[in-house]
Amino acid sequence: MATKITSKKTKQPARKVSGTFKSKLMRFFFKAFLWFFGLSIFFVVLFKFVPVPFTPLMVIRAIENKVAGKENYFNHDWEPIENISVNLQKAVIASEDGTFLSHHGFDFTAMQKAYKSNERGRRIKGGSTISQQTAKNVFLWQGRSYIRKGLEAYFTVLIELIWGKERIMEVYLNSIEMGNGIYGAQAATQHWYRKDASSLTKIQAAGIAAILPNPRKYSATSSSSYINRRKDKIVRIMRHIGKIEY
Repeated sequence: MATKITSKKTKQPARKVSGTFKSKLMRFFFKAFLWFFGLSIFFVVLFKFVPVPFTPLMVIRAIENKVAGKENYFNHDWEPIENISVNLQKAVIASEDGTFLSHHGFDFTAMQKAYKSNERGRRIKGGSTISQQTAKNVFLWQGRSYIRKGLEAYFTVLIELIWGKERIMEVYLNSIEMGNGIYGAQAATQHWYRKDASSLTKIQAAGIAAILPNPRKYSATSSSSYINRRKDKIVRIMRHIGKIEY
């Protein structure tokens, strides 16, 4: 008499299955971290030597205009820092980051003041340095999330270590928004003053720096009384900035 043999599938313990999933998940995140770290280092090193062709903000503005049915105007001309007036370099330091030449990417005093004032509901400029603004403009999207802020700090440290102050200033002055569809010092100088960035006077440089908090709202020429007051203040501060040595 033949004996029928049947096999029963044994169920894996739930704990073992859960452990396998966690292990795979950990490997995935570890690989993703390595890829992110490697790519971030690669692009920071690349842009130390190569002009930044476009920024995330430029793409975002183009999409916004397309969705709104507006004409897409885009002007961006890269110029080496030796072709950009020292007056503009001093003007953005006076306007945006008074300790740019001495800090290591972060101005903790300015950040603390901004935090306290925001708690009281006052409207003042943020505590971001030129280094932080450059990191955000070149590598990240706009926003206020903790993740973006953390990435901003990460890229700020990288560009401070790898680029140095002169390159940070060069990228900043060639990449930031300086008008509606206007990016960089050369495009802004031609748009506002019909001249080259190398020949900016103090008051003209102050005019561009004065509108940076909201360059699509304000005008560097035929300015409002608010912008004119900002220009005067920037020029006064510029007088106390000595020779720029990076």
